[in-house]
Amino acid sequence: MHKRLGKVFLTAAMVAVLSSSVSFAQDNPMVGGAPMLTTRNIIENAVNSADHTTLVAAVQAAGLVETLSGEGPFTVLAPVNAAFEALPAGTVETLLKPENKETLSTILACHVIPARALAADIIGMVEDDGGEHIVDTVGGCKLTLKAEDGKVTVTDENGTVANVTIADVIQSNGVIHVIDAVLTPKAADDAAAAEETAPDAMATDVMASDAMEPEGDFPMVGGAAMYPDKDIVDNAVNSADHTTLVAAVQAAGLVETLKSPGPFTVFAPVNAAFEKLPAGTVDTLLMPENKDQLVKVLTAHVVAGKMSAADLVENINAHGGSYNLQTVSGDALTAKLSGSKVFIFDEAGGAAEVTIADVNQSNGVIHVVNDVLLPR
Repeated sequence: MHKRLGKVFLTAAMVAVLSSSVSFAQDNPMVGGAPMLTTRNIIENAVNSADHTTLVAAVQAAGLVETLSGEGPFTVLAPVNAAFEALPAGTVETLLKPENKETLSTILACHVIPARALAADIIGMVEDDGGEHIVDTVGGCKLTLKAEDGKVTVTDENGTVANVTIADVIQSNGVIHVIDAVLTPKAADDAAAAEETAPDAMATDVMASDAMEPEGDFPMVGGAAMYPDKDIVDNAVNSADHTTLVAAVQAAGLVETLKSPGPFTVFAPVNAAFEKLPAGTVDTLLMPENKDQLVKVLTAHVVAGKMSAADLVENINAHGGSYNLQTVSGDALTAKLSGSKVFIFDEAGGAAEVTIADVNQSNGVIHVVNDVLLPR
């Protein structure tokens, strides 16, 4: 069940790609301040939307990026950030905890239809069925679709009604319809009973998903394998330890830069590193009016060129115990050794330990660090 729901959840992540204006055109709208390109898949678009950071974080936490990058096709009913904020206080934080991964996957799976259905298709089915059309989701729950005056609504098994606010956001592997409420499956007891009678076809989906996983040994970061044939962004979105960093990169508009050929050396702070900052710092940096400052902080973690841990150690030893690095922001970092450990010092006097080194990417290398590096 977990892997099947995982596949669905990934699809829900596609959702992360949209915002809140209505468009039924084949030409996609700007979403979250970024263009949605029809040649890109759900994940490749979603990471660019500043309006769907909650969904992106959920997809990362569930390890479902690979699924949402698959061929599909999928129809994803994608709640905006405000939809999650409307849930009872603490709900999202609780769902994102590792021990609640299966529950989160179940909820997200109820937002995914295993076919490509445009708004016109939905309206046609509703009219053919006399005013409402029942559809099965990948998660096994049923949704009721209705249409009035060209507007589509979706009702879940608990009676929650969501309005489609942006329709037909085309992806290379399906379509997203943005909605204004989170859809939930029926009570746990009923869901368990439904699982016992789930069709065997779902097992085929699980096996197909497993078959898509690359073979070989790869370093693990944040509970996910990091693949050397993927770029920095495509790997980072899979790490449950880097949801804050990914959200910051999105807000700063640096996704395209870090997906470019590079190469880059990125010192990647974990979530706990951001949590060490003074209360409210991250929230303030993520505000649109502070984008320039956020860009400076993030690019102070990026060095042009690819430098492995061995390269850093060699240069430290060759330069009398410390080695200066010029970052993309123009600020300086200093690498030093303490025993066998590499530490990176910023201009503000802070020091970050490299906790996972040499996570190779198609466009460079990531070294995971335990503190945020701050420019002067």
